[in-house]
This record gives sequence, C-alpha cells and structure tokens, in this order.
Amino acid sequence: MKKRITFFSRNDNRQAPKWVSALSAHIAKRHSSLVVSGQKPHFVVALGGDGTILEAARIYGKQGAVVVGLNLGHVGFLSSARHPREFIKTIDALATGAYTISKRMMVTGTVYRKNKLVYQADSLNEIVAQGLSGMIKLTVSIDGHPLQYIHGNGVMVATPTGSTAYNLSAHGPIVTPDIKCFIVTELLDHHIPTPSIVVRRTKTIQVDVTEIRAKGLLSMTATGEAVDAILTSDDMNLFPLHEGDRIEIGRSKRLIQFAEFTSDYFYKSLEEKFAFR
Repeated sequence: MKKRITFFSRNDNRQAPKWVSALSAHIAKRHSSLVVSGQKPHFVVALGGDGTILEAARIYGKQGAVVVGLNLGHVGFLSSARHPREFIKTIDALATGAYTISKRMMVTGTVYRKNKLVYQADSLNEIVAQGLSGMIKLTVSIDGHPLQYIHGNGVMVATPTGSTAYNLSAHGPIVTPDIKCFIVTELLDHHIPTPSIVVRRTKTIQVDVTEIRAKGLLSMTATGEAVDAILTSDDMNLFPLHEGDRIEIGRSKRLIQFAEFTSDYFYKSLEEKFAFR
C-alpha cells in the first residue's frame, strides 16, 4: 500500500515552494511507495523553522501523521534534517523505512473558574500563565504541595521537546526528548528567584491565580474583553485569565510522532547551536 505524504510551510517562506516542487518530483520519479496527498497523510514534511514544524505537528501530528522537519530556519531542534543538502537523502530514507519514531509527550492545560471547566488545550512545547501589563501573583503546587509563590511575570510548564524553546530563553534546563517529565520555570519573579523544577510526568501541577493587577489596557480582538493575564499554549492559543482561576497542568493523552534518521541527532543540534567543542 502506498503511503501518503503531504508538505507544509508558511506563506512567507520563499524557499519552501521550490523545495516542495523539487521533492514532489523526486518522489514521483524515484519512490513508487509514496504518493503526495493531503488526505489523511501518513507523513507530513514541514519546511521551515521550529515554529513551522510545531504548527505542522499541531495540525497533522494529532491525526497520527509522522512529522518530518526539513529546516529552512535556524538550527532547528525539531527538524529531521538541518541543512538543505540533506533533504533529498532524508526523503529517500523515509521512503525506504530507514528511520525510527520518536514519540514526544504533550502537556494539557485546563482552566477552572469557580470550579467550572472553562478552557482546555494541548501543547507540544509549553503552557504559560503570564501577566501582560503588570505583576501577577501565582501559587504553584505539585500534587497539592505548594512549592512556588510567584510575584512577577508568570510561570511556564514545558515538555522536554519545549525545553529548547521558550524555556531555554527563560534560563530553564535543556532536557533530552527521551526523558518523560515537565519543567516548571518561573518568569521574572520579583521574589528570590526559584530554580526550575523538573517534575515526573505522572504529577499534576496546579497554578492558582491569586492576584492580577488590572489595568484594562489590552483587550481580546474577537470579544473586546479587557485582559491583563493570559494562558498560552505553544505561544498560539490565548485564553484570558481571571483572579481566582485554577489551572491544572498534566500529561496529555496524545503523543506526537517525529521521524529520526540518526540516533545522535539531538546532541548534534546542541553542538551546532552552542558551538560545543
């Protein structure tokens, strides 16, 4: 049976269309086991940086498609091939089955308001609760045990996949993708800084919104609702937070599958990113 493969890129990426054309022609000429089709694809080939690959994973990965990232951005921690010279070889390996599957865990964030579920979202990289125009006070608990009292910009709960994204920018630790855990990292706390906490994946993280400095300077475009604090998932979906909200964060039931073509790819990405020698 032929495997269906589709391509994904952002409209502003000028390099992507020529690569889609070249790779589609290569598949048609060399690999009869593959057919380019957007209907329930077995593989999605994302051409771009980590943001593009993340978007492709969000759209197609949740449908069970294996994600193949071809980096047209910077280093590309999520990409299967870092350099264009490797793209054809990567497609050849995909067609012949010369790859392994890396199953990446996701994180689910659920918001309760007056004990009523009002929002839920899955993320591959991170869930973030943050103030927009001033301080926010949060209490972070692990399995009911309060561990952090944050008076600052907010808090982030990242997956190992997300440890090299926003978490890294916030000085959180890098965690290899084969470790199943969460990383809890505060954002610019005005108290004595608390180090990031690495939490077992079976734990439930609770974030209580205890105080928001309401200024009403910003509003949601769709509803006109004034917003001073938000919950974001993978820096895409936005939900306005209120004082008294309870956010429960834990392991999602969903996994995203990435194709890996070398066993030491993640470490080579680190070496290239940080120029380890």
